[in-house]
Amino acid sequence: MSLRALQTAATGMEAHLFSLDVVANNLANAGTTAFKGSRSNFQDLYYEHIKLPGAADAQGQLSPIGQAVGLGSRIAGTEVDHAEGSLQQTGKTFDIAIVGDGFFQIQGDGVTLYTRAGTFTKNDQGQLVMASADRGRLLEPNISIPPDATDVIITSDGNVSVRQAGSETLNQIGTIQTARFVNPQGLIQLGDNLYGLTDASGQPLQGVPGTDGRGELRSGFLEQSNVEPVRELVGLIKTQRNFELNSQVVQAADQALQLIANLRRF
Repeated sequence: MSLRALQTAATGMEAHLFSLDVVANNLANAGTTAFKGSRSNFQDLYYEHIKLPGAADAQGQLSPIGQAVGLGSRIAGTEVDHAEGSLQQTGKTFDIAIVGDGFFQIQGDGVTLYTRAGTFTKNDQGQLVMASADRGRLLEPNISIPPDATDVIITSDGNVSVRQAGSETLNQIGTIQTARFVNPQGLIQLGDNLYGLTDASGQPLQGVPGTDGRGELRSGFLEQSNVEPVRELVGLIKTQRNFELNSQVVQAADQALQLIANLRRF
């Protein structure tokens, strides 16, 4: 019996250690642009049924309850919270936030990647790219800003217009499109504020921002992380306490096994 308790408590320690890693990652990214926090979903494991409910006794009466013992817990999965984060005004034209549902489309290595982090800038050719010191990933469809542009306007529906030197009129040079998914939970997290397509996410529903459920754009703003530090700290304390409780069960079970082994010597 103590050996079973030892193994059961060990599964609880392992599950809560995993959950602790998830909480730590959430807190580490509390300041990451457009980061979406995750939560751990727990599941109980199999049960050993000693007696089944409804078993008949000697008089033919059915027992109202059974006798069973669980074999621990495990992590059923991690669920990303895609709730929108608050907006921070930056005043920079190429800082763009999505107010509502949707993702920016980014050119990857032969595939399209997706992000909520609208930290864009221009490369040496005037093309809009993600602001990163590692790689200049292009926005898709690509937007190229003319070198003589004196003013750039990005509207809520994604239209990009420029005023060029010597001209008083605005000329539209392209449209930023976004994509939404039937199941954004199915997107795979790739790091670098990027998500990848999977069969679980469904195909991207691409189009103009502000239409068919896609959120509008806000130039000069960035979406902040949706992680709530206070809630995560409460979860951290709770996870740590549950881990400690399971570790105490492990110690108690180990002591019980040692006691049984000593008794069997006599």
